[in-house]
Amino acid sequence: MSAVEIIDVTPRDGLQNEATTVSTEAKIELIARLVDAGARRIEATSFVHPGRVPQMADADEVMAALPRIDGVSYIGLALNERGVDRALAARVDEINFVVPVSEAFASANQNTTVERAVAGALYAGRQARAANVPLSVTFAVAFGCPYEGEVTSDQVLRTVSPILEAGDVAELALADTIGCANPSQVAGLFDLLRQRTAVELRAHFHETRHTALANTVAALSVGVRRFDSSVGGLGGCPFAPGAAGNISTEDLAWLLEREGNIHGVDAERATEIGRWICEIVGVAPRSGLASAGSFPRSARAQS
Repeated sequence: MSAVEIIDVTPRDGLQNEATTVSTEAKIELIARLVDAGARRIEATSFVHPGRVPQMADADEVMAALPRIDGVSYIGLALNERGVDRALAARVDEINFVVPVSEAFASANQNTTVERAVAGALYAGRQARAANVPLSVTFAVAFGCPYEGEVTSDQVLRTVSPILEAGDVAELALADTIGCANPSQVAGLFDLLRQRTAVELRAHFHETRHTALANTVAALSVGVRRFDSSVGGLGGCPFAPGAAGNISTEDLAWLLEREGNIHGVDAERATEIGRWICEIVGVAPRSGLASAGSFPRSARAQS
């Protein structure tokens, strides 16, 4: 059996686009429940301007209240140098810095350019190295942009190149921000990236066109072993029109296990957490397990 990591991004990506404000206390409870379900890497919050993403206005308070647990890593997302500084001051265990691949999305999502976003990632690398904090860089709209359309593999590799050359990144993630990728495209792009680096690779898929599970299998086929997800299939980007939620943690956990992979996340507990947090934000869970249940059904699921 192969070891695979599930990085649960519910507290950040899962909640950021929801209209109902989630209290700091509920976010902390959400993270505690995720830990109890087996999540060991959790994207706890993002250090962004509260005027642009109000749901993340309590980032510092969330990080200050989280219990530090051996083996559990709390990730803080940043979009610029100020966010990096805030994340380090808040004592995150990891930083995830976002670099858009297209100019239009860079402008809409971060009010910047691709060049300036790359410079921000290089700054993040220097600061993270000095603080002995691992840095991940996520390349947004790596498979397609809501404003510019198709994104080429050359476009992605050009954007990745200076960050790889700097040598400060511990992990590279390709994000299907709007859920437009297909399995062949996923396998091809990750394979090209693997040929250029030994840095760990990570996938971030959205369910807009219901290809996320198929794309997961495609990424697995070329050696990707780290995947983002959100309980209940929550998620979406305020600056990506039409983008649906993330691949659900429960569906991902179930699929990976059925494919013979070890990941440590309890799919049925994740389903329960998804129902709980979806009730708080006033939406229905979007996962297959929430509607159909697990298979084969456990004693807990049948009770």
